[in-house]
Amino acid sequence: MNSKGSVLTRGLNARHIRFMALGSAIGTGLFYGSSSAIQKAGPAVLLAYIIAGAAVFMVMRALGELAVRHPVSGSFGQYASRYLGPLAGFVTGWTYVFEMAIVAIADVTAFSIYMGFWFHDVPRWIWVLAIIFFLAALNLLSVKVFGELEFWFSLVKVSAIIAMIAGGAAIIVFGFQFDGGQSVPGLGNLVAHGGFMPNGWTGLLAAFAVVMFAFGGIETIGVTAGEAADPGKSIPAAVNTVPVRILLFYVLTIGVLMSLVPWQDITGESSPFVQIFDSLGLPLAGHILNAVVITAALSAVNSDIFGAGRVLFGLSQQGHAPQIFAKISRAGVPWMTVVLMTGVLLLGVVLNATIPADVFLLIASIATFATVWVWIMILASHVAMKREIARNNLAPSEFPVPLWPLASVLTALFMAGVLALLGLYPDTRVALWVGGAWLVLLAVAFKLWVHGDGRRRAHLPDESAPLPAAADTDAPALT
Repeated sequence: MNSKGSVLTRGLNARHIRFMALGSAIGTGLFYGSSSAIQKAGPAVLLAYIIAGAAVFMVMRALGELAVRHPVSGSFGQYASRYLGPLAGFVTGWTYVFEMAIVAIADVTAFSIYMGFWFHDVPRWIWVLAIIFFLAALNLLSVKVFGELEFWFSLVKVSAIIAMIAGGAAIIVFGFQFDGGQSVPGLGNLVAHGGFMPNGWTGLLAAFAVVMFAFGGIETIGVTAGEAADPGKSIPAAVNTVPVRILLFYVLTIGVLMSLVPWQDITGESSPFVQIFDSLGLPLAGHILNAVVITAALSAVNSDIFGAGRVLFGLSQQGHAPQIFAKISRAGVPWMTVVLMTGVLLLGVVLNATIPADVFLLIASIATFATVWVWIMILASHVAMKREIARNNLAPSEFPVPLWPLASVLTALFMAGVLALLGLYPDTRVALWVGGAWLVLLAVAFKLWVHGDGRRRAHLPDESAPLPAAADTDAPALT
């Protein structure tokens, strides 16, 4: 390892980032977590995905405007430090690392469940251990290798989803019924079993905790800016595909699933995709889809390690994390961050060995808190940037958010409401306690251990400005 390097390689092209954007929307939250959301809300879960998806799109547009103006690897951690202050940057960056660690544990847990479809008698923790070391080794290679791997992982997922939608639609339209099928496919399944909203508004609200988890990690698109060959083009192109992804990969896909079988039959014992096509009696469909969801889990964990590592790299550059996390290997990778994430993921082995029946929902609710908190900080950083641009008459952004400022305010209020919802239900309430304790711990850590440059606002290049602007070390001006 080359311990003296401190600059990441710009090895991600537009193709890599576009498919990473696609892949980040198709992960454990869709292939496994959707069953929990369906059980809570019934067919009305489609409304939850549409509403949450609209809010997530606004978060991504805000992040996109920040990333195009300041394409740095630390992303929203550094944006919060720059526009909200060093404490906000410290808390945001470390909360994202916490989020990725928790989400990664959920992803490896889902992977072990998928493997149980084929190997019923093998303990789940063995699969978790195996996948951790495999993906850790891959993440020590160059970022271009990571980008290519994500490209092919995402291509498999996208192709499978499109094929699944087409096949499911054909079954519904033509009324196919296969030997061994336990239900009659049709759009009537969306309203025939207790109505479109069988559990009422309370069920719909309860589903938001799982639905928001499904979108968690999509902000990794912003993290790629520091290693993108042309962030001014690749980031907007990736962000603008979010609405299509939400409609196609969530709303349409889950609508097809719940049309194939009654919603109450989607139990969550395996991936609902695998369960449904296996129950319809389609030859080998369950096995093929299980291979696809395994690919999705591998992709998700891979992205989790990448995102957490790059933000840790940015934190170390700001003085908010030990300097060892800024060390770069000869391949241009912050290798110590990969080692740390590998160590954290080993906790997933322990959890799956001790509380396998409860681990997924527990992890998902905690991850939802961390995810929504990071999104709120992205929105707050964006508002502060827009105010500074107007106050100092700076060059306008090249990728401005739509419907400013109304949409941004409504989105922030929605995100705060999601956090409040976590406290209303016993099975997600622990997320507020864990999340609150985490934020207090970070505030104490900042006060005790962050000194010197870590107490100053981050200085970021402004690639929208026609000329570099001079800045005092303590002033919140662009450089």
